[in-house]
This record gives sequence, C-alpha cells and structure tokens, in this order.
Amino acid sequence: MVSTYGYEAMSLEELGSYIASRPQLAGLIDTDNLTVTEEIGDGNLNFVYRAGDNQGRSLIVKQALPFVRMTGEGWPMTPERARFEASSLKIHGNLVPDLVVRVLDENMDRYIFVMEDLADHTVLRKSLNADESIAGVAAKIGAYVGALAVDTSPLGVNREVFGTYQADFVNSELSTITDDLVFTEPIHDIGRNSTLDANKADAADFAADPVMKRLNAKAKWDFLTRKEALIHGDLHTGSVMVRADADAEPSVKVFDSEFACLGPVGFDLGAIMANYVIAAARAVALEQPDRAQWLVEQCQEVLDGFDAEVKRRIAAQDPDPLWDTEFITRHLHQRHIDAWMFSACKMSRRVVGAAKTADLTTLDPAVREGADRGVLLCARQIAQWTVGEETGDDLSTRPARLLEILASQH
Repeated sequence: MVSTYGYEAMSLEELGSYIASRPQLAGLIDTDNLTVTEEIGDGNLNFVYRAGDNQGRSLIVKQALPFVRMTGEGWPMTPERARFEASSLKIHGNLVPDLVVRVLDENMDRYIFVMEDLADHTVLRKSLNADESIAGVAAKIGAYVGALAVDTSPLGVNREVFGTYQADFVNSELSTITDDLVFTEPIHDIGRNSTLDANKADAADFAADPVMKRLNAKAKWDFLTRKEALIHGDLHTGSVMVRADADAEPSVKVFDSEFACLGPVGFDLGAIMANYVIAAARAVALEQPDRAQWLVEQCQEVLDGFDAEVKRRIAAQDPDPLWDTEFITRHLHQRHIDAWMFSACKMSRRVVGAAKTADLTTLDPAVREGADRGVLLCARQIAQWTVGEETGDDLSTRPARLLEILASQH
C-alpha cells in the first residue's frame, strides 16, 4: 500500500525482506528462518512489528503512517513523529545507554526505525497493574530525566549544540496535541471528554474550579515558553519497560518518545509522578493500603533520583561559575515545584480527557467512581499548593497528603 505521503506501509509479509535489505541490521537476525512475525502495537499512534528467528533473536520494527492508529485516516498526523522519536532516543541513549531502548536502524524515506526487542521486559504500567513492586525503578526514571536536564540543556551543552536541538525538535503537531489534551480540554471540553456517569458532577466541579483553571493556564504557558531541555514529552508508565533482577538492580528502558521537544524538565517528572498517583488510586480502590502508600512514595523517589543525577553530572564538568551550589539547589527546588504542577494536569486528564489509562478503566465501576474522584481531588489540591491559598507548603509531605485524599473516597 502506498500512502498519500508516497511511501509504502509495512506489512507482516514484508518484514523479513525489509530487515534483510538494511545493511545496519546484517547478522542481527536470520531472515531466512523467521519463526515470529507479528504486529504488537498497543499504542494510539503507530504500527509496531516483531520479527524473530529460530535462534531466539528478535527485532522491533516501528512505522509511522500519516494518521493516528487508534482512529484511522480520519485523524491525519505527520509521520515526521518517527524522526523525532528515533532522533531523541539516540540522543538520550548516548547520555544514559542503560536507560533507553537502542535504535539500530532508521529509514525516514518510509518513516521506519528498528529497535532492540525488550521481550524480556514488561511495560511498567502492566507491571504495576499486576501488583508488582520493583524497587529502584522510580529513581532510575528520575535519573533519566536528570541526564536530559543537564546534558541537553545549557547546563551541559554550549549554545551551538543547544541551538541544534531547538532547530531540530520543533515538534509542533504533537506538541499541539499536548496543548489541547493535557492543558486546555480538561477545563474547556470540545466534545472529546468523557467520564463515568457517577463522576459527571466531579468533572463539572473540576472544570469550574478557578484555582484548577489557573494552574492549567500557568502549566500550558510554561510548556509553550520554557524551552529548557530536550524532554521525552510523554513519560508515563506506558512508555517505560522494566525487568526485575533478584541479584542486581532492575533494568529500566524508556521508549516511545515521539512527543520529544524542547520543553520544561518538570513536565517529564510530573508525567511519571502523575502515573504513580493514578496507580495508587487503583491500589486504594482494590483495598491495598500498603501498596498505595508505596506507590505515592515513588513520587519522591523520582525526584531524589533526578536530583542525584543532576548533581553528579554538574560535578563531573566545568560549569559556569555562576551555577554554584546555591544556584543548583534553587534550580532543583523549582523543578520539583514544576513537577507537581504538571502532575496535576497529567493525572486529571486521564480521568476527564480523551485518553484514559488502564489503571482506572479496568476497575469495577463501583470502585472506579471513587478512584476517579480521588484523582481529580488530588489534582485540585495540587492546584491549591501551586497557585492557590496553600503555596509555600512542605513538598515532602505531599505524597502522604495525596494518599489521604485518595483513601477518603472509599
């Protein structure tokens, strides 16, 4: 099939011959003896294929077509997102190779790139929803963001390199999706929002809350204007894969960075923190109080991992003399404030917005009602801490206070 963009869509039948035609992939898999060819994509945007041979070796092939996968050709979307994803994964992977999936080949004539197969890993969201608790994962995700915060920003690169990032990652179309789905539409519904009938009043109260509106407005402005670093852009528990190891630290691999752009570092931090709060809401609904406490505590683990990596990277270079210990301390504190602000947007949009999350949607409606309400109330409380009447609070107490809110709804 040739799309309106003039390139062929990948098919299962073509997988073997395509891989064989790419010199960069020579010897990585025996394309004459494939035992696995399957389409495995479960995301909203792209098509993802696995090819495996009779020796147990496998590769992942990902292609962007000029529309959104979950809706079909009725929602056009630039396939350039494949370029943003492959390029950002390589840049991030050069900084923290142990924390990012490896890109092995790219062919932007057809918006295809090939990655290592992480079949021995599990998507973090699935791991959490299966009640797994892998210590150390949150800190590693924080360290990943810390690496980007230094070495794709003016803290760690010169004007020329930073200018290249600014020029190469004007990811306008996907960033506009973020503008709309994360910031604007949860407050101003254009017809794509939905909730359980039992939560319609909660959604209305949320949208009418002037402090919440103030937070979303500030968060959107900051996302649009603060070009701090080359961020992932969509760092939720569905874009991280994990593998536990009884004798070593867990393996953590970040992927799916098609929303990569120059943006505020706190946006990535807040996205993953929001997902831990949502996971805690699920645990509360399932009457797992100890697990819920562990999950909200992962928010601080993310921030601690972030801080440690930023400090380590700053100490390893010759920083600007103005960026002394006091500056870095203040800089990190502001990133924490930003992270909590963005987390409020990211958690609430999963309840009222167009794209839900399995943490909540797979709950029985009888308990999902309280979980959804709890998440919205958490977002509204964060708004009070950020732009309302309760600014200046102790950030370290926030996870426990959010857990109290979640528990109060059951």
